[in-house]
Amino acid sequence: MSATLPSSPTRQIAHLAVPVSLEFVFQLLLGVIDQVIVGGLGAVAVAAVGLAHGVSFIFVLALGTLGGSAAILIARAHGAGRPGDVDRTIGSALALGTLLSALCAAILIPLTSPVLHLAGGNGAVADAATPFLRVSILALVPSVAGAVLSGTLRSLGHPRLPMTATLISMTVNTLLGYVLVFGFGPIPALGVVGAAWATFTAYTLKALLLAYQVYGPRRLARLALPRPGARRAILAPLLSLAAPLAVTEVAWSVGTFLYTVVFARLGVTALAASQIVNTLEGLFIVGSIGLTSAATTLIGQAVGRADATAARAWVARVTHAGLMTSLAFGALFALTALLLPLLYPKLSGDVRAIAVVGILINAAFQVFKVRNMVLGAGVLPSAGDARGVIMGDVIGAFVVGLPLALLGLHLGLGAWAIFAARGAEEVAKVLVFRWRQRRVNWDTLAASGEPRAAH
Repeated sequence: MSATLPSSPTRQIAHLAVPVSLEFVFQLLLGVIDQVIVGGLGAVAVAAVGLAHGVSFIFVLALGTLGGSAAILIARAHGAGRPGDVDRTIGSALALGTLLSALCAAILIPLTSPVLHLAGGNGAVADAATPFLRVSILALVPSVAGAVLSGTLRSLGHPRLPMTATLISMTVNTLLGYVLVFGFGPIPALGVVGAAWATFTAYTLKALLLAYQVYGPRRLARLALPRPGARRAILAPLLSLAAPLAVTEVAWSVGTFLYTVVFARLGVTALAASQIVNTLEGLFIVGSIGLTSAATTLIGQAVGRADATAARAWVARVTHAGLMTSLAFGALFALTALLLPLLYPKLSGDVRAIAVVGILINAAFQVFKVRNMVLGAGVLPSAGDARGVIMGDVIGAFVVGLPLALLGLHLGLGAWAIFAARGAEEVAKVLVFRWRQRRVNWDTLAASGEPRAAH
């Protein structure tokens, strides 16, 4: 182990990773709360929320890459002791993210109904999902701002602040969601769309709390934009990271969306079961997601200090931590199959039976999913190798996973074959990401201090 690492590197990783993982657990609980509350309205409502999330998630991930890209550059500037670059990077990412998310919302909101029908939702599911999706698209603006500010706080060494803001917003979402869905006193019951309005409110509150932490009394950064003559110096590296990563996120999320379409072809029962599996799996995947933030922060700061040895050592440490957490959380995820009757008592036995199969299959592949998360969202972006991430996502989904899923659908194998196809996708991605990782030249990257992709 390199002497350039602190005396307790595991503690340093945990200091960054644990609060981030908890933050994402809280954030995913927003989705679980939506499902549990909406589950009281029946399987059609659950399927509608899942279908709407499948569409909106594409744009959340694509625009959210601004937060991840800014976090990498902020970590490098912070490690190199350049506070002015930190301020201008934050301001540029916030301005660009707000502009793009508002533009997407203005274009997509009028098109929600035809998009949902194109996605394969039947009349009842699409009708219930349309108003939910419109509000979810509107929530892109505070969601992207929150992503940028959360990444900022993590890169500056304050991962607990986003966690606290997320916990507060989750509490608001829980209380408000129940009230708006079922009504309370003079407040009328809004049904499915009430859950969407509660989530929109929670995202807005979170963004405001994070902005206060960054720009308020703590003075972690100054509100600043690059001068006209210096905009290229800030925006070029930000966009050079964000644009390719947005392509990878779109490819990944389109693949995920197409899996949703395949499940929809099997019927409402299979679609509802798949959404339950995805939601529960997310709670345990995010137990390891903090490692991606730890990777971008620690590797980025090492690159900013021109310390290639430390960068390589952090890669090894974080990757090993991912193996350990995936084994533990994968086992816990498998055990949730026993809790389905308690969590979803009003859903049919057929829905729960399919969900049990999906949980067990997905739990078996969680080691591969976490390795892909650490490499594809942490190590390779920190090395500037967005090309490798694109290759892994495209090959895994469109060359391996989706063709197998369509084959299973054509052969009438049922939902289990679709779950297994997604597992095969993860194995293919691991092979591509490991190959790209071995090609990264950390010495050259640290010497330049700029992203330099492997070839």
